[in-house]
Amino acid sequence: MFAILNRTHKFIQSALLFTGLSATCMVSAQSGAPWIHDPSTLAFCDGKWYTFGTGGGGLVTDDGWNWHSGPVRPGGGAAPDVVRIGNRYLVAFSGTGGGLGGGHNGRILTMWNRTLDPQSDLFRYSEAQEVASSDGDEDNDAIDPGLLLDPVTGRLWVSYGTYFGHIRLVELDPETGGRKDGNKAVDVAIDCEATDLIWRDGWYYLLGTHGTCCDGVNSTYNIVVGRSRNVEGPYLDNVDRPMLQGGGKMVIHAGDRKTGPGHFGRTVIDEGVEIMSCHYEADYDQSGRSVLGICPLLWRKDWPEAGERLREGSYYIESERHGYALELSVDFQRQQVARQRHWGIDPNEKIAPLPEQTLSEVQESWPKGDIPVRLGDYMFRPHQKWVITAVPEAGGYLSNPYFKICIEGTDRALSVTADCELTTVAGFTGAPEQLWRIEQCTDGTFRIMPKRLPGSPTDNTTYVLYAPADSTPILARWDFSTDNSKWQLKKD
Repeated sequence: MFAILNRTHKFIQSALLFTGLSATCMVSAQSGAPWIHDPSTLAFCDGKWYTFGTGGGGLVTDDGWNWHSGPVRPGGGAAPDVVRIGNRYLVAFSGTGGGLGGGHNGRILTMWNRTLDPQSDLFRYSEAQEVASSDGDEDNDAIDPGLLLDPVTGRLWVSYGTYFGHIRLVELDPETGGRKDGNKAVDVAIDCEATDLIWRDGWYYLLGTHGTCCDGVNSTYNIVVGRSRNVEGPYLDNVDRPMLQGGGKMVIHAGDRKTGPGHFGRTVIDEGVEIMSCHYEADYDQSGRSVLGICPLLWRKDWPEAGERLREGSYYIESERHGYALELSVDFQRQQVARQRHWGIDPNEKIAPLPEQTLSEVQESWPKGDIPVRLGDYMFRPHQKWVITAVPEAGGYLSNPYFKICIEGTDRALSVTADCELTTVAGFTGAPEQLWRIEQCTDGTFRIMPKRLPGSPTDNTTYVLYAPADSTPILARWDFSTDNSKWQLKKD
């Protein structure tokens, strides 16, 4: 949490005022009031997403896009984390440390709750219990806990620490949330803080925040990672440098007018669709405030890295299955340009660029009503060029608002029929079947799904744009194992 340089009491007081997002993306931050510092991993409870931050509060959202204050966490302190175990939520937080009050004598505490909704009759935190501490002189600072419930063994772990010494790991009892009897702390890293542990495909990954914090636009925070086959390490980076020697592969750094990403959290949305959360120390488009950040989480050669939230713009939409492009099902209009033969070329003839086919040259020949879509060879023609535009008033999901997808230069919008077939309507109306959820997958491709199927009372989380053959796309169930479900969005 509070990093090595310039840890004056004045900086600490300023940092504690930040209590809510963005990543490299097409808008500056999630909608609402996404201001927070040291956010926990996102937690889902009764239809809402929660995250807790330094100071006792946090953020909540109904749709994943519009965030506002509301969560309650007693005990104050800094840098909480949360994990669901059975039908309860375990919250860990640091009581002191991190240079607060000028010292590094910290404590890690845990407490339980049946729900995260403060309006629920079940909402009641248990008494906090201490699971780790530091005396201010040893080579550790007990702050910034990160929880891992091992999905294979069922064992529970918490990592903690800052630049003031080692990052340490201790085992907790998943029944009580207290420290395992006789468990001794293990040193796993140096030169980082705000760590988080995750498990994936036989590897344990230790995510650490590197650089300086609590200095606004001058904060140098970034997130690095090492991995191990053993939860207790050793953790090595991509060139086998131990994190106990300062190693770590970059996951995310400053960019897109936001500085200082720190406090990693992983959330699995679906098979092959994951996001990472963090905070940015300063968002240049939000007065330099510390904001919640959410972006796609990619896996390259079994290493995590941040993807980019989708930017508005012109794209061609290419099937990962065979590389064909999504297009209007209209007659192909030939350009009236003389063919340049490859033989008999006059070397003295002046070379001149050719104009591309324009919308005005072909649009009058298109039907006026609905036009189905198909797949075809990409020729950068008007019936193949799409503009993706955010519709933030329609809400969103974790990482983005909903989008409309229209033929460039027109209001003709991609839509779903009552028979769940793909078509385009002459004009975008904002109907839910004309709104699209576009998420980057862990392999860098995209899945594209309508917000709602016609006649359905609930939002769609299952059916996606799907290419089962070479010509006609359909809607089908999401299946990460097949390229039929996946698409590339390429700039024209």
